[in-house]
Amino acid sequence: MNLKDTTESLRDSWREFAKVKSGLFGLAILGAFLLLGIFGVYLVPFPGATEHWRDINFWQDNPQAAPPAWTNLFAARKGVSSTVLANPKAGTENQDNGVAVRTFSFDYDFGADEPPRDIIVRLTGDGPVPVIITVDRPDSLSAEIYRAQLDLSPLSPARVSLVRNSAQAIVEFVRSQDPELATNMSADLIKPFGILFSKLGKEVATAPTALKGKYRIVVTALQLSSDFKVNTPSLIVSGHVSGILGTDSSKRDIFTGIVIGIRWALIIGILTSVVSVIAGVLLGIIAAYFGGAVDWMLTRLYELIYLLPVLPFLIVVSAIFKPSIWTFITLVCLFFWTGSYKTVYSMALQIKEETFVEASKALGSGSWRIVFRHISPILLPYSFASMALSIPAIIVYEASVSLLGLGDASIVSWGQILESALSQGAVINNLWWWVIPPGLMIALMGMSFAFLGTALDKILHPKLKTR
Repeated sequence: MNLKDTTESLRDSWREFAKVKSGLFGLAILGAFLLLGIFGVYLVPFPGATEHWRDINFWQDNPQAAPPAWTNLFAARKGVSSTVLANPKAGTENQDNGVAVRTFSFDYDFGADEPPRDIIVRLTGDGPVPVIITVDRPDSLSAEIYRAQLDLSPLSPARVSLVRNSAQAIVEFVRSQDPELATNMSADLIKPFGILFSKLGKEVATAPTALKGKYRIVVTALQLSSDFKVNTPSLIVSGHVSGILGTDSSKRDIFTGIVIGIRWALIIGILTSVVSVIAGVLLGIIAAYFGGAVDWMLTRLYELIYLLPVLPFLIVVSAIFKPSIWTFITLVCLFFWTGSYKTVYSMALQIKEETFVEASKALGSGSWRIVFRHISPILLPYSFASMALSIPAIIVYEASVSLLGLGDASIVSWGQILESALSQGAVINNLWWWVIPPGLMIALMGMSFAFLGTALDKILHPKLKTR
């Protein structure tokens, strides 16, 4: 077949495929998954999450178990959305005694009904550097909320959590404005940001009213000598809502995990399906063509493996040995080749009696040449439909094993996200954003391949029947 015939054949196949609307829908969904699987790693808000998914320190600046940011649209009281404040206004003032005063000002527009959970300042530099952090409020009041000397390093950022270190400073701020109001305040009992971001009044500690407007957070660093320095800091506002799909109880961004999981779902599903279906097709052809003892042995092997329960076997093996994704793929391939074996076997029994096979034998072709050059190409189209139809089951098996806590801990999969949600009480605590997205992704990917497999089945089987 020359290039022109091949091109025309592909065009005919596409025209046939385009008539099946469910197949086009499945192809569109799969195309979206493929794009996200390839480029999604560069689009997620937390690059490097694949290697640090289980590193608590990597996620410590995120709010814990925060719902998606878009849920604010339906909330009666709006929560602060987690954000990173970048590009501060920087200035340097040199004094006579050799001390350089560096200031970094971050503007923050506060318009929520609840104050931020925390504000984190990260600083890098070199040497001991005194740091002062003040907050200029919309009502023209200024509060110094942090003062300490930090030993800065160029590689390991110093992390300052203001909500944990500002309680006493905020009590002093209230006392400077209204001594009577601060009389019964205790740094151990108040909610610091509940006061800092509220109007000062008699009920500021018990029923605060949010003071909305523009805040300015000023970080002042003193470089005591030319040997010490401080780099531009970063400031993270940790809010009540976060990102597209929220966070889990370990502060991990669920959207990042979902996108990373696409790549592994495609690798597991497609690789396992291709290997197992090709193995089933070849073994089915070999058993039908050679017959005799070869047929008997392969048929007995098929019956033995076909009768074994797949999921319990995977659970037992994963529990005994160290869970590995490659072990899982190998085991599934050993079971799933039976899915295409019997159908291919029955087709190959008919094809081997065709005239062209007898003619090939008469011309001196060997058995393996006939199997691979004459019979296999005829049955290859069937393998495409079988591959597409087997991928959903493989993805569900991986999710089931991971859901039981027996998945490979070195990867991020949708099943493992569901396992974390189950073990950490997401359902009991109504953290729906932790459960629905991975479950929906498993269903969508399975549905896309099921639609593709069904469409290919409708197109290819009539052709096979006319052989």
